[in-house]
Order: sequence, then C-alpha cells, then structure tokens
Amino acid sequence: MVSSENRHTVNISLFGFLRRYMDEQGLPYALEREIPREGETAFDIAMGLSIPPEKIEAVFCNGRVINIYDPVFPDDRLAFFPFGTPGPYRVFLGIARENIERARREKKAVDVEKGK
Repeated sequence: MVSSENRHTVNISLFGFLRRYMDEQGLPYALEREIPREGETAFDIAMGLSIPPEKIEAVFCNGRVINIYDPVFPDDRLAFFPFGTPGPYRVFLGIARENIERARREKKAVDVEKGK
C-alpha cells in the first residue's frame, strides 16, 4: 500500500449538469485523481476527465475561484461548476472576473498561433 504522503492527488467535485460526463464514464461526482507533483492546470484535469472545458464556467480551488488555466497542486480541493450561476453571485464570487481573464488568455493563445 502506498502511503498518502507519497501520493500526489487532488480531490475533485462536479456540480450541475457536468455530472452527466461522470455518469457516462461510470465515475462518482466526487473523486480523487493523481496529478504530477509540480501540479497540473484545472483545464488539463477537466480534459483528463473527458469534461469539455467550454461547458465549465467556474473552477474553485480550496474554496476560492481560480482561472481554468491556473495550476492545481497535490492536496488541493477542486470543484467544477457549469454555466448557470445567478448573475450577482458570478460577480461576488469572482466568476465573472475569471471568465474575462480566461477569454483574454484564450485570445492571446490564438494570436500566438497565428503569429501575431
């Protein structure tokens, strides 16, 4: 048995209609996944779980909103939420801010690909 101190895992929870992607794979809505010691982006974790990132509006890490492109590290608690959070909460929780930053990062990546 591997001791927990030698494992590099993140605890993941899914909410709303994102749970259907777990149902399709026969996976629970809350699970533990191994990740590299140096961390992994929430985007890559979602992709590894076959959850389309474009269906995710908010990512929480250890109880606070982060960007989907931010790294997550072993022992973190990660939660994915779909679109549909009521308006004021999107602002108060920082979801709206991170979605603006997400769009900026995605545009920058496209510009880099096009050589701009």
